Amino acid sequence: TMARYIGPKSKIARKFREPIYGADKAFEKRNYPPGQHGFNKRRPKQSEYGVQLMEKQKAKYTYGILEKQFRNLFEKASRKGGVTGVVLLQLIESRLDNVVYRLGIAKTRNQARQIVSHRHITVNGKVVNIPSYLLKAGDVVGVRERSKSLEIIEDSLSSRVNYSWLDWDGTKMEGRFMNYPEREDIPENIKEQLIVELYSK
Repeated sequence: TMARYIGPKSKIARKFREPIYGADKAFEKRNYPPGQHGFNKRRPKQSEYGVQLMEKQKAKYTYGILEKQFRNLFEKASRKGGVTGVVLLQLIESRLDNVVYRLGIAKTRNQARQIVSHRHITVNGKVVNIPSYLLKAGDVVGVRERSKSLEIIEDSLSSRVNYSWLDWDGTKMEGRFMNYPEREDIPENIKEQLIVELYSK
């Protein structure tokens, strides 16, 4: 995970002008582009390419995916049939780290990646420690027996949100990935069509 972005998150959020990492005090205070003068400097009008690139970067930072993985997912999405941009987001949503985050087992996707890497998570009863592992409809994601009392997980579960494509069983501490989410159910503000245009150049 050396190539992950670990710098100041509010600076990145300001670049995209939205708090892509969730509630962010520093971002709310300075919701304008980074740099000494923020809005005052006359910013050159962004090219079409610049707008598309920005959208791809936003998606990568939001979901914590590196370029190579992102490109592979795009190629996989183009082969699958259907609307490529939507399929791309559905594949990203089916990543194990993202589902661990959506189920409420982790408070952030970054934390979810750590929890997966540290072997706290099972898929269909077997430990899987690969954050980029892609789930299929019906797969069951659980917290390992010996990890159920972890404070970080208990703390996170106390404020979980329900999503229509995931089914959570609190007593067993496991959730089922029932199906790929519909596009309108994915809350992230991403214009996936721009990403498709960028990769299709």
